[in-house]
Formats: sequence, C-alpha cells, structure tokens
Amino acid sequence: MSLHEDAARVLKEWPAPSPGQDELRLSYLDHLAAHRDGIWKPCKDGHITASALVVDPSGGRVLLTLHRKLEMWLQMGGHCEPEDATLADAALREAREESGIAQGLTLLPGGPVRLDRHHTPCAWHLDVQYAALAPAGAVAAISDESLDLRWFGYDEVASVADASVVRLVDRTRALLRQAA
Repeated sequence: MSLHEDAARVLKEWPAPSPGQDELRLSYLDHLAAHRDGIWKPCKDGHITASALVVDPSGGRVLLTLHRKLEMWLQMGGHCEPEDATLADAALREAREESGIAQGLTLLPGGPVRLDRHHTPCAWHLDVQYAALAPAGAVAAISDESLDLRWFGYDEVASVADASVVRLVDRTRALLRQAA
C-alpha cells in the first residue's frame, strides 16, 4: 500500500470528533482524490502533513518546538518522506527527529487526534495530528529545525501557542482521560 493509499484509508476510517472535523476529513479525502501527488511537498495546491504532540501524561505536560522558520511554538511535525510507510510512521518520525527522543515514543492508540488545515510559506498544509506518549524520564534534545524546545504544563500552552495547538492539547487530554 502506498502512503497516498494509507492516508486515504486513515481518513476514511477516522471517526471525526465533531462536524467541523468531519468537514475537514472529507475535504482532505477530496484533495487526495484530485491530486495523486497530494501527499508530497511539491503539490502546490496543498499537501498532507503529519504531526505529533509529544505528551508526558504523568507530568501533565507537552513538548513544543519553537519552529525555526515560523517562529511559533508548535507540536512536532512536517512533510511526509518517501521512507514513511504510513501517516502514523511519518508522525512518529517527525516526533523523534524534532524532539530528540530517539527511543520509547509511542503513538496514542486509535489513530489521529485531530486535523488542522493551515497556510504555510510553501502551501496549504492538511495536517493529520497524532499524539505521541513520551517514556518516563525522556530527555529532549533540540534539532536543527528548532530555535528552542521546551516542556510546558497543559495550562501553560495557551499563553505561548496559537489556538490550533491549544485545540490539539485539549483533544489529546480528553482522549487520555477516556483511556484512563
């Protein structure tokens, strides 16, 4: 199965948590149907991206990166790469690369947490957002893509990040409570 096919499968099967999220899910599927290259950065009409919010549930905190180009506190994430077999693989790869946590990150079961469509300097990003659970004692290390990397308590996120990151944290916390 190609990454394009995996993305379509994930989006078809994903139970959107709200009508707005379902509308985005359907628009992502339309995009993939219209663009065979819709998963890749060269697609100028927009492309699917994968991200992961790195979470330390026991510490009640998330790891955010101060993105070098955008100069915003964000979750880890970015463009899909040819070596990514699945969207989940892409999200986990991005989380490892940008957090510096090479071992022990695992995605929260159940697939994506939410979707977010936003414009960037390269094109529209149709972001499929996951949550990655950090192992106990995880030590983060800044990457070349970041100006800074820092753990924030759940309640601190709204004071440093934009509304899309706050929504991702809120949805992740709700899923963690359900799983407990």
